[in-house]
Amino acid sequence: MSTRKDKFSKKDSFFMNLAFNLARDRSGLTGKNPPVGCVIVKNDEIISVGQTGLKGRPHAEFNAIKSCKKSLKGATLYSSLEPCTHYGITPPCANLIIKSKIKKVIFSIIDIDNRTRDKSLKLFKFKNIIAKKGLLKKEGNKIYKPYVWNKLKNLPFITGKLAVSKDNFIYSKKKLKITNKYSNKITHLLRFRNDSILISSKTLNKDNPKLNCRLKGLASFSPKRIILDRRLSIKKNSYIFSTSANKNTVLFHNSSNRKKINLLKKKGIKLIKLSVNKDNLFDLKIVLKKIFSIGCRNLLVEGGKNLTDSFLKNKLFNKFYLFKSSDKLRSLGKLNVSNQLHQLTFKYKNKSNLNSFTGNDIINIYS
Repeated sequence: MSTRKDKFSKKDSFFMNLAFNLARDRSGLTGKNPPVGCVIVKNDEIISVGQTGLKGRPHAEFNAIKSCKKSLKGATLYSSLEPCTHYGITPPCANLIIKSKIKKVIFSIIDIDNRTRDKSLKLFKFKNIIAKKGLLKKEGNKIYKPYVWNKLKNLPFITGKLAVSKDNFIYSKKKLKITNKYSNKITHLLRFRNDSILISSKTLNKDNPKLNCRLKGLASFSPKRIILDRRLSIKKNSYIFSTSANKNTVLFHNSSNRKKINLLKKKGIKLIKLSVNKDNLFDLKIVLKKIFSIGCRNLLVEGGKNLTDSFLKNKLFNKFYLFKSSDKLRSLGKLNVSNQLHQLTFKYKNKSNLNSFTGNDIINIYS
């Protein structure tokens, strides 16, 4: 069994970093399951690799073992996460590893899922397989931060994104694009990496956004569109309304307009009715629990000023991307960002104040 005295070689670290790269490649694309990378090595030669399938199955270890064209007897398997030992929709990967005659298993971090948590080492030892954990654990923890958050909180991992001018304005009729084409590509990469995206009906009706991923070849990975639309004010000529199909759109509302409800349902839009608070607003924490319950695990919030303010005020962001333009818009702009965002930027510059920010992860991108 693994102990704190386990020694790892440079080769072990090299192969684990390859497994990490495979896991990162599937980050945000594996549904409810964690993204895992697996590398199988024999006589210092890589004989197979695997990663978690899209939507979460098959698992990485299964893919690596089943695609291997050589004998696995005596090989070493590197996995970014502890191999599963429980029966779910598919049999446990640990059983397949044992059956394949693999000699050694090295993984980075323990799976937080209680059905598997810290059980594989005992199982492998019982089957005379050498097993070690904790290789490059610090990096492994970074990769699985969203997955651990999902499991511990039963909430989606929330990434915020906002573009501001040099003088902190977020909107201008004369200059629709505040930041440059490179920031725009990062925005679409974020949409690719998140399974859902949230805006308010105010942003929807004002900007008529598409909320899809427009990176070449990745359109099919566009996130589920989620709209906070208390009065069901979505415009019928909006892009979101016209392209709603197969429940790719969810509307949270508090309306009794039966005619509008029936129309939206016919368009394939999923409607979730929620009560409002004394300020006539949704409780965002309840909204997030509902979003988690419909299978969303990584949520991107591309709201305007008010929605962003609400998330900041309630400390709901795990990660925040602040796109900062070199242009000033004071003579052109509207909606100067709030003190909440100023405080967020201040916290970034003063690390000691980051404890009150949920994710301790603020990314400034200058355009």
